[in-house]
Amino acid sequence: MDTDDLGLFGPGSVTWKVHAEPILIVAGLRSLYLQALHPRAMAGVAQNSNYRTDAWGRLARTAGYVATAIYGTTAEAEAAGRRLRTLHGRMRATDPFTGERFRIDDPELLRWVHVAEVESFVSTARRAGLALTDAEVDAYYTEQRRTAALVGLDPADVPGTAAEVADYYRRIRPDLRMTKEAAETALFLTAPPIPWKLSLPVRLGLHLGPPRWAYLGIAGTALALLPAWARRLYGGLGLPTTALSADLSVRALRLALAALPRRYRVGPIQQAAKDRAARLGHAA
Repeated sequence: MDTDDLGLFGPGSVTWKVHAEPILIVAGLRSLYLQALHPRAMAGVAQNSNYRTDAWGRLARTAGYVATAIYGTTAEAEAAGRRLRTLHGRMRATDPFTGERFRIDDPELLRWVHVAEVESFVSTARRAGLALTDAEVDAYYTEQRRTAALVGLDPADVPGTAAEVADYYRRIRPDLRMTKEAAETALFLTAPPIPWKLSLPVRLGLHLGPPRWAYLGIAGTALALLPAWARRLYGGLGLPTTALSADLSVRALRLALAALPRRYRVGPIQQAAKDRAARLGHAA
């Protein structure tokens, strides 16, 4: 196993530029709100996941997978993809409207999750203030076809530019809707259970502490960053002022996150990738 290669991307890629941003924690939450609007995708999660009883564990596993795909060696990324494909290959769910049984690894569902995720990452980073040209945004989408391949998609069938992503959203919007499961998931995402150590003050009868308020602010910003058509499906207004306030909030959050100590901003997988790049003579 080559433990000194640069992985699927490496220094100089737009992917490393985007994913170096701690603000992507907001982008990840935005993508979950967006994904929930697809009835089959939401049914697949609800019928095969323990996200309600292990929300933070599932979040950590998802974040670990994304970090490995972006910053791991090629072998590590491909191994993570194989594990995910094996897991998805065993899962089935029932369509809430037709009663039809379907596979979780249906390419249509995988494509929806992929596009919602990568579009959330790059658009959130850009709106938060990361300087990206239109050409770099297109390059990011093209690069991310490599992560699409990891989950079993044919890269040629995955949008590879901003225009292709916009066209994909236009085509899939008639299939999206607010379902009972989507509403319940959105509520859960907005007010999830606090990890035990953070919830201890509340259990002792003390005031609602900073972690809960901080999370509510992040969740509100993630919702406001959704496309106007998605906010309308959630019952919100798609007014320009909403987009403006979201931009101001996410820029302020980016500045706040940038002020955190480095150990909170750079995870171990990302740091290992930077160390490998340095050994190989590449500036990360």
